[in-house]
Amino acid sequence: MVRLYRSGADSAEQGDIVVIGVPDESRSHAKRKGTSRAPGVLRIASNESEFFERGGKRIPTSPMRGTLDNNKRVFDAGDIADKQKLYKTVFDLASRGKIPVMIGGDHSLTTEALRAVSGATGKKLSLLYFDAHPDFVSSARNYYGSVLTDSAQSLDFRKSMLVGTRAAEPEELENASKAGLQIVTPLDIVELGVRKVADMIVAKTSGNSVYISVDLDCLDPAFAPGVSVPSPGGLSSADLVYLLNRAISSGNLAGMDIVELSPDYDVNGMTANLAARILSECIASIR
Repeated sequence: MVRLYRSGADSAEQGDIVVIGVPDESRSHAKRKGTSRAPGVLRIASNESEFFERGGKRIPTSPMRGTLDNNKRVFDAGDIADKQKLYKTVFDLASRGKIPVMIGGDHSLTTEALRAVSGATGKKLSLLYFDAHPDFVSSARNYYGSVLTDSAQSLDFRKSMLVGTRAAEPEELENASKAGLQIVTPLDIVELGVRKVADMIVAKTSGNSVYISVDLDCLDPAFAPGVSVPSPGGLSSADLVYLLNRAISSGNLAGMDIVELSPDYDVNGMTANLAARILSECIASIR
């Protein structure tokens, strides 16, 4: 199996940040299939697009913000397709102060990850959910569209935020309103400015352990065509990376994931390469 070149630690015990692939799309209702291949595709994209080879040496590119030096120990733990094993693995990592970073797969993996991290910390988490869709369906359960409903016991909704939302069902908007969950749409970002929204995110999550979930469909299809459920009018890639940098560098990151890459619908690998850049910029932003 392909491993991330950025994985410099020899074991999870030695690592501070542990990357886990979750090649599973069993709880997806999307007409576009293939997210189960995404972990391997993202790793290959990272290894090919973020390194140069010259004079027999492998030379990594540097992040725009933060650092990826040798003091930041990253371990690629390979893939876990079994959701029950994922829960135990993430729980064990979070209990030992490690930061688990999952690569999906469909978005339902976030439910298991949130339960595990919240259980390990003994606290409800702030959630930053970058997604075109709220995934707050309550009329159906245990699938990628009910993540927030299924994870409610693990979340502090009033200290959480949906970002990039633009394709919500009426019941999802009602559920978010009842829970006190703030929604920031792409139009809000245009109107307020990305720096103001970043300030809002940092203020909203202050004092809490934070979990960040990035569904790549939060991006406009012009930047990320290779996703399961594309929706026009989304975020730009630079705005997303900036918001993630500000959120992560403010501290208290307990875990994160990047999901819903659909390689069969990508164009010239642009979504995979962007996902790889998002992953490295997020890791670089961790303090």
